[in-house]
Amino acid sequence: MNEVTFALVTGGTSGIGWECARILAGGKRNILLVSNQEEELIKCKAILEQEYTVQVITHFQDLSLPTSAEELYRFCLDNKLEIEVLVNNAGFFFFSEVVQVPVERASRMINLHVHTTALLCMLIGRHMKERGRGYVMNVASIASYKDFPGIAFYAATKKFIRGFSRAMHAEMKYYGVHVTALCPGATATNLYDPNVIDVKKGMRWGIMMTGNDVAKAGLRGMFKNKPVVIPGFLTKIMLIFAILTPHWLIYMVRVKWRHFFDQPSVK
Repeated sequence: MNEVTFALVTGGTSGIGWECARILAGGKRNILLVSNQEEELIKCKAILEQEYTVQVITHFQDLSLPTSAEELYRFCLDNKLEIEVLVNNAGFFFFSEVVQVPVERASRMINLHVHTTALLCMLIGRHMKERGRGYVMNVASIASYKDFPGIAFYAATKKFIRGFSRAMHAEMKYYGVHVTALCPGATATNLYDPNVIDVKKGMRWGIMMTGNDVAKAGLRGMFKNKPVVIPGFLTKIMLIFAILTPHWLIYMVRVKWRHFFDQPSVK
């Protein structure tokens, strides 16, 4: 009797997460879709089941709370869901100086990107180790390679994901478990505020990749057991320039464009 396993995708109703869910379902993997968008979960479930004839289970949950990982893990245990693929994709972005960010918003980002991601890897990773197989992809960012003003919380939490994933990759490779950090550049998703960043223009200029292209590159790298995936040639070029940019120059740009920083606190 074949074992029934699932691919768990967080933030799976839009952007990179949704594309990952579609690709995995196209490979005939059953899907556990987790999101804080309840209506979108219903729509996505219907699409996946109709197009790919796989089993799709949805779970409505806010993963930015301190107990989120344990609650999601308990949901899997209670429903006897064996997770073979874990995609930690859920995340959000904001631009603001550190001292202007509301405490609640900062806490949510740290919980979501760091606490929930790490604990899901730990809790679900134990089962993968016992089975001697499994796949984990944690979505980081090229922002994790350089410290820029205005995105301190985002870049620092994504830096944690990248470093954590690389260490876990080295630990779990011995047990037959693949762990990959996906580090995309600018991606055409609803992660960005359309009033601040023109996604359509970014696509037209070739600065942004599609969510589907990023997801394909990430999952391909995960199945090949690559520790880090940086999708896209242009993304790699931009990353090199970012790493080589001296901090004194970053500071000068920050001073020149200080009116962007002197905005009211993020809501």
